[in-house]
Parts: sequence; structure tokens; C-alpha cells
Amino acid sequence: MSLANARVADIHAHVVLEETFGATGGYGPELTEEDGIPVFRIGSYELRGVQYRGSAFMDPDVRIAAMDRIGIDWQLLSPNPLTYFHFIPTEGAVAFCCRHNDALSAMIARYPDRLGGATALPMQDIPAAIAELRRAVTELGLKAAYIGTDMPHGLDDPCMDPFYEAICELDVPLFIHPAPAGIDGPAANPALSKYELDIMLGFTMQESIAVATLLFGGVLHRHPALDICISHGGGAIALVWGRLEHAAHKRIWVPEHLKPDGAFAEQLGRLWYDIHMHDDRAVELLVERVGTDRLVYGTNFAGWDAPEKFRMPTIDAPLADNARRLLRG
Repeated sequence: MSLANARVADIHAHVVLEETFGATGGYGPELTEEDGIPVFRIGSYELRGVQYRGSAFMDPDVRIAAMDRIGIDWQLLSPNPLTYFHFIPTEGAVAFCCRHNDALSAMIARYPDRLGGATALPMQDIPAAIAELRRAVTELGLKAAYIGTDMPHGLDDPCMDPFYEAICELDVPLFIHPAPAGIDGPAANPALSKYELDIMLGFTMQESIAVATLLFGGVLHRHPALDICISHGGGAIALVWGRLEHAAHKRIWVPEHLKPDGAFAEQLGRLWYDIHMHDDRAVELLVERVGTDRLVYGTNFAGWDAPEKFRMPTIDAPLADNARRLLRG
């Protein structure tokens, strides 16, 4: 089994790598235990109670066994969102990303027909990010770039254009997935600190903002060969797209290429979306907005919200074929 003949290809599966611990110095990451409870530390942020060691996150043998049990043929492994390190000093971020990508490549080499990898990148320094992207793709064989929604500059900032050009030149997709705000960057709204709303609602907000920024900022217009996949169905974009499209016709700051009838919807359909959304009706609304050609299957494998058994949403779409097109597989 490989991506080329996989029936179920999962493109949303994070990984934690022992070799990266301490790579940034004081920012970690660090995995310890307190009173028998695992503690994963990134800077001053602590995640308690997640069993990384001995789990599918860190042990590829456990991962493959779980994939077989659930019915997943192939997975794309990506950085843990807690460890983007997009706001720390560049030197530490570069050290982490290099170690991460080397270790990820080595892990995948144990199961080359079942696993692929996406790069960690130091996005606070675009030349450094481009250099590591080139190395990871051309020397390590990783299949995609992977970044957070937030960094010191916006997704539409002109400084990002050389990065997008490098993505297109290397002919790989770019995946964008949020991290809880405030880990190594600006603090979130205090209301998001309760009830894990930073994950359950904050992620949705960040994904929706990312989609709107890419479209209104003209990123896809400037880079027509660029393939970007947004996690969790693009946040709430299927719900609010009508309001955004209305703005495209009414607001004076909207770029000219978005103003003609149908232009906003066409650009929205240029993005890719993983459908890890927990609600068939939400998926159906997304299909109504953007069709099925750019939908891919994802699980957040081994995470708190991952499915316990394989269940494909009830849509008529060849999701594994879509994943092969997205990943050039």
C-alpha cells in the first residue's frame, strides 16, 4: 500500500519527535512528568495529561497498528501545532525545524509506503524558511510545507511572496493549521482561555481569518499555481462566505479582481480543505460552497477529537484521488 493506491489517505495527522526536545533552548519543547501526569512544555505554556511517549504521536509502530485497526492506508505527518515556534528568535526556530524535519524523514523511512511528511518552517525569517523548505523537499523528500495561521507578519504580507514563489517552484502544497494563541506569540482574548475555547472556537476563528486574508489580500491571484489546504474545512468560511462575498462587491478597498460576479466564489474554490469537521451537515454546506474537487480527508489522528473508527462523511467525492492530486502522488 502507498499513497498511489491508498483507498483512505489521511492528510491531518500530527507528530511529536523525541529528537526535537530542547532544540530551541529555553523554549523547549520539553516533556516531563509531575505526579504521574505527563507535562508538555513550550515556553511558559504547559499541556498536561496528553500521553505522547508510547503513543501514535511518537511511536511509528503504534501509529501503523492504529492505522490498520481504524482502516487508514496512508498518512501525511505534520508538526504538532504547539511547536510552530513562529514568534521566538530565529536561531532557535531554525534549530528546531532542522531537527524536526531530519527526524521526521527518518521516521517515515521506516514505513515509506504508509507515511509521508510535511515540513516545519521558521516563518519569522522568510529567507531561512525558504532555505529549510528547499532542503526538506529536495534532500529529505518531504511532500509539503506546513505553517500556522499566525506569525509576525500576515499571510498576505508582500514579504511572503518569495515564500509562495518557492512553494510553486518546488511544486508542493502548503498546509495552514492554527495553534492556540499565546504559546509563543501575542496573547489571545482572555475569554478563549476558558473551557479550551482557544482550540474549539479559536481555531475556527483563525482558519476563517486565514481564508479571508488570502482572498482579500490577493495571494491566490498573485500566485495562480499555489495550492493551499486549510484545516477543519476552512473554519466557519462556508457559513460566512455570503457576507464576505457581499463585501467584495461593496467595500472600496476590495481588489479589482474580486469585484466581478462570481470572482470571490471562484477564488474560494481555489483553496483546498480538509473535512475534519465532526458534522456531515457542515461538510455538506462546504460542498455547496466550493464543490468536492478540493476536499481531502483528515482525522487529527491520535488527538482528542480523532475518530475511534473510520467513518467517511456522506459525500460523493473521491477524497483519496483528491489527496493524490494535492500531494503530487
